[in-house]
Amino acid sequence: MSMIKEFTKGFYKQNPVFKLVLGLCPTLAVSNSVQNAIGMGVAVTFVLMMSNVIVSLIRKGVPKKIRIPIYIVVIATFVTIVDLFMAGFAPALHKSLGIFVPLIVVNCIILGRAEAFAGKNPVFYSFLDGLGMGLGFTFALTLISIVREILGNGSLWGIPLMPHSFEPVLLLILPPGAFLTLGLFLGFFNWLDAKRNA
Repeated sequence: MSMIKEFTKGFYKQNPVFKLVLGLCPTLAVSNSVQNAIGMGVAVTFVLMMSNVIVSLIRKGVPKKIRIPIYIVVIATFVTIVDLFMAGFAPALHKSLGIFVPLIVVNCIILGRAEAFAGKNPVFYSFLDGLGMGLGFTFALTLISIVREILGNGSLWGIPLMPHSFEPVLLLILPPGAFLTLGLFLGFFNWLDAKRNA
């Protein structure tokens, strides 16, 4: 098992959004601005790292039949920490992300990594897996949000970029625009892989 491989697989080869097509609910809902995307990405990365570490630590003492409820309790604990921290120190971001912060508990990326990786591997590799997958998720959200915010709002990080004559494509900051942008990225990465393997 290679440390570099475990850390980097989430960036492209097993990217949660572009390759595994997981975590689509927050991807579609909060990627209308770069600030929201990075805020959600950092929150998910923290929960992924910490829950992977705890699940890996307790994996040998948890009976198989009740492992999933225990994993969910572990994940919910870290989501509560993130939710309260964000509400206390970044209230504007917390308000903007809304219900999608507590919904990190049911994000299939986190439970999937706990079940498929952290429940079977040592602590350090589980930490690397959580960190790499979280950063890969953040990368995907940021990429989608850059396109949506620039073309849909004419700005980046809230700063106007386009000339006054630019007409924003409002569709892109609405839910159908999220599906459209994600679909274009999925098509592009599939085309890229097909070209590499040809």
